[in-house]
Amino acid sequence: EVQLVESGGGMVQPGGSLRLSCAASGFTFSTYDMVWVRQAPGKGPEWVSHINPGGAITHYADSVKGRFAISRDNAKNTLYLQMNSLKPEDTALYYCARIILTRTIAEYDYWGQGTQVTVSS
Repeated sequence: EVQLVESGGGMVQPGGSLRLSCAASGFTFSTYDMVWVRQAPGKGPEWVSHINPGGAITHYADSVKGRFAISRDNAKNTLYLQMNSLKPEDTALYYCARIILTRTIAEYDYWGQGTQVTVSS
């Protein structure tokens, strides 16, 4: 079965860095677009970043552009999110998700359990 397991979250001071990982299994990872989304308490989900199957095409939310970097290692079936210059407003539960992207459909069909990131002094 499809599994996505996030790790690497924790508490960090403002200005610090953190690297999240998402271990994928149960499907052909290298053929799927992947995304990171986050959700803070009391707020709706926020899309953070997107990467195409080969890793050459990436997209970022304006709120994280220039600070975060999405990448993937298809040989290891792993997705990453490098987060630098972290701010308190980055505090959220971070999820990785598989996305089905076609000419007419964009659907998140599987996602992980999430990993908590807390940015605080």
